Amino acid sequence: MSRTKAILSSRDFSRGNLIYLLGVEGLERREIFEEASRIKEEEVGNKVYFRGLIEFSNICAKDCYYCGIRRSNGKLKRYYLTHEEVVNAARYAWKEGYGSLVIQSGERSDKWFTDHITALLTDIHKHTQGEMGITLSLGEQTEETLLRWKEAGAHRYLLRIEASSRELYEKLHPGSAAHSYDQRLEALKRIKSCGYQTGTGVMIGLPYQDTSHLADDLLFFRELDIDMAGMGPYIEHAQTPLAGYTGPMLPLKERLGLSLRMVALLRIMMKDVNIAATTAMQAIDPIGREKALKAGANVIMPNLTPVAYREGYLLYEDKPCIDEEAEDCKSCLEGRIHLAGGTIGYGEHGTPKHFLKRTKQEGK
Repeated sequence: MSRTKAILSSRDFSRGNLIYLLGVEGLERREIFEEASRIKEEEVGNKVYFRGLIEFSNICAKDCYYCGIRRSNGKLKRYYLTHEEVVNAARYAWKEGYGSLVIQSGERSDKWFTDHITALLTDIHKHTQGEMGITLSLGEQTEETLLRWKEAGAHRYLLRIEASSRELYEKLHPGSAAHSYDQRLEALKRIKSCGYQTGTGVMIGLPYQDTSHLADDLLFFRELDIDMAGMGPYIEHAQTPLAGYTGPMLPLKERLGLSLRMVALLRIMMKDVNIAATTAMQAIDPIGREKALKAGANVIMPNLTPVAYREGYLLYEDKPCIDEEAEDCKSCLEGRIHLAGGTIGYGEHGTPKHFLKRTKQEGK
């Protein structure tokens, strides 16, 4: 029996064992993917859930060193969608049977922004008969704001930690109060305590990062007891400080391979969470998202942002599908899901089983 097989059989996901699993190749690597596929089939089935993605605004208060919409990118034309554009996109998702959508933007917490999101949530529910599951990915917020948005109809919240290591996190962000690791962690815990389906995620293949960091990321997900995750390869953006990094870097294909292994290991470790097949994977490999679905992912996000705005929301370069209308994107992803052997959970929120079990145990 290989060491990989022994670890998977024993379910001993210690830090050292995870570092080992993240580095295996050949037959042992295949053993990881086969086990992830088996667990996915048993625990969540082959159903894939659509989350219609609405990129509401690229105006951001943060200045993260890796992100194309960082505050200091003076070459970027800033935008926000009108109220009507967001509601129309939500109505499209509802009519097409998506069951769920994501409202994402640059991170802000000013009163205009938080009030506007509340109004959007209220109107989306009004125009979709309260049938849409809604995920928010809008950065760090106060408890008052989170509860207000939840009352207005939000169900899930995604706040990516990007790197669970304090040391690595601080290398990726300016040394200011606005980019505090502790505040990020507390914001994640606050989301969970407010009753949201809670999600986070990391980038893979970052400068300064090695497999010990990624092993710690997986342990972080388990310790925080998340309900959903979005992970993908780090891809440079020319208008960012990190693009000038000259140290050792993994080639893009290796970043994708490591990302797929992270998806598979998370599926094995946390069997019933939702895991997204992220767009960054397709930026490296035309069938990157299909590979992620086969590795254990069960969520995919068709882009509903009006095409005229999409070039303004490039967190990284070479983002795919920025010129596809919503209908084209939907048809493309339907084909990709079927190629990966999945079916689409039309009309379903796709609530993670993990969340249902967790809240039942907590008595919520």
